[in-house]
Amino acid sequence: MKPTITIEYCPKCGWLLRSAWMAQELLTTFTEDIHAVTLVPSEVAGRYTIRLNDELLWDRKREGHFPEPKEMKQRVRDQIDPNRDLGHNDR
Repeated sequence: MKPTITIEYCPKCGWLLRSAWMAQELLTTFTEDIHAVTLVPSEVAGRYTIRLNDELLWDRKREGHFPEPKEMKQRVRDQIDPNRDLGHNDR
């Protein structure tokens, strides 16, 4: 089964658009490799996390910033297909 990416975001912080943008970036890059990207409004203030199935790939508080699409694409690629070339995102 193809993996699912879950983006949990704080709606009170106004991070829905950021989450939707990241979902679009991941869906565009990994069209054939993932089952879905789900957006989950968090009940915890300030939360912005990204998971691949149950594995935490990004936590805004732990990392100290939001991920850039390039960073997130590399982390997803490293989990689902480490040999895949991401083109300009690998440079």
